[in-house]
Amino acid sequence: MTSRITTRQWRRITFTLVAVGGLAAIIILNRHILLESLRTLGHLNWWWVLAALAAEAVSLTAFGISRVILLRANGDRATLSEVMAITYAGNALSMAVPFAGAQLAAVFSYRQLRGRGLGPAITSWALAVSAIVSSSALALVLVVGALVGGAPAATAVGFLGAAVFLVPGVSVLLALRYRAARAWIHRAAAVLLRPLDRRLHKSWTDPAALEGFLDRVASISLPWPGYARVFALAAANWLADCGCLACSILATGQPVPWHGLLLAYGAGAAVGSSGLSPGGFALVEIALTASLAAAGMTAAAALAAAIAYRLISFWLILLGGGIALIVLARRTERPAASEPAPPQSAARTGESP
Repeated sequence: MTSRITTRQWRRITFTLVAVGGLAAIIILNRHILLESLRTLGHLNWWWVLAALAAEAVSLTAFGISRVILLRANGDRATLSEVMAITYAGNALSMAVPFAGAQLAAVFSYRQLRGRGLGPAITSWALAVSAIVSSSALALVLVVGALVGGAPAATAVGFLGAAVFLVPGVSVLLALRYRAARAWIHRAAAVLLRPLDRRLHKSWTDPAALEGFLDRVASISLPWPGYARVFALAAANWLADCGCLACSILATGQPVPWHGLLLAYGAGAAVGSSGLSPGGFALVEIALTASLAAAGMTAAAALAAAIAYRLISFWLILLGGGIALIVLARRTERPAASEPAPPQSAARTGESP
């Protein structure tokens, strides 16, 4: 198991180094483009920069509200301010930690929500459905972008990307709904964890416990209007983030290539979601620059717009998420330092893991 993890990490390191090396080569070979982009960034239209900031705030808020709706599906209490803080901090972890950022962010979000009194089933269900709906909404953006773009090759790429994001999510939802599919999950988990069982001489798969947990997760559901609201908010999250890109283009003084904007944005979002580098660093910039240039912008203007967009959607969120992470860590440590340990009966029934 360790060798597999190490191999996967080396693959990601290789992808990241290739991406950074490719970006460096592009910069060296096209120094005039970089210099022109930097001059453009020095003369941004700050009204459009403020509009880009507002669009990104709408994007994050829509995502936070969608998570709140899911976390309240079982009647639990979840406040928008806490969910937004956890979301910001999780994004910062995902962006800052190389190669394992997404996994660490998921564990962090789970523990933070559990520490606020939410049960394991509703927490796992909400995080999973949130990721699935978000991926499905991105698939819709790719499809719409492909149809609007009009070019046959772009349409094919858009539909292929949509399938990549949509099929896994639909499969998981079906697996939670039908027992036959859940039985397949049992077998898959047993096969995947068997090497770890042999190495540690311990069984990590308790069929009864796993089945009971999956039953609890499968019993949680929203009325269809609730799912529709969550999907609409997930779509708003992506579209508002795309609006941030459009405003970043306008801030550079260039017209927006509307016919190719959604597909260019989808290409950047898909690359950023791949996990090949922290937060898609370097990869998103390359993908956006190439896509916007293919949509009709000059290379210098496309690079300037991509950098301006990433300053807001990546670096600013990373800074805000880091602050939220520090605040959440202090709130978590304070009760542990000031409160006595709970009695055994309370510890057995407590919500925190």
